[in-house]
Amino acid sequence: MAKKRDLKQTINYVCSDLFAEGVAASLYGTANNEEAVNNLLSSIIVTRNDFVKRVSHPEPGMTAHEYYRQLISDFNQRINEIIDQIGTLA
Repeated sequence: MAKKRDLKQTINYVCSDLFAEGVAASLYGTANNEEAVNNLLSSIIVTRNDFVKRVSHPEPGMTAHEYYRQLISDFNQRINEIIDQIGTLA
């Protein structure tokens, strides 16, 4: 298992890159839907906060290995959804 600190840094790095991509897509994209952009950017921030908190507080009853494997899987799934949303903005 990776260190919690490394996992948190990776989550921060990925979310900050996605936020930058979302801002770039809103500035240089063809669609001018400000509400959709604001919802997308706020969902990135909420996702980051949620997953960083989940790293610090594992669920009781699950082994650590199983919990963090599920956490990473959930994070990857959520990031893929956000990437698809960014693609629709551009």
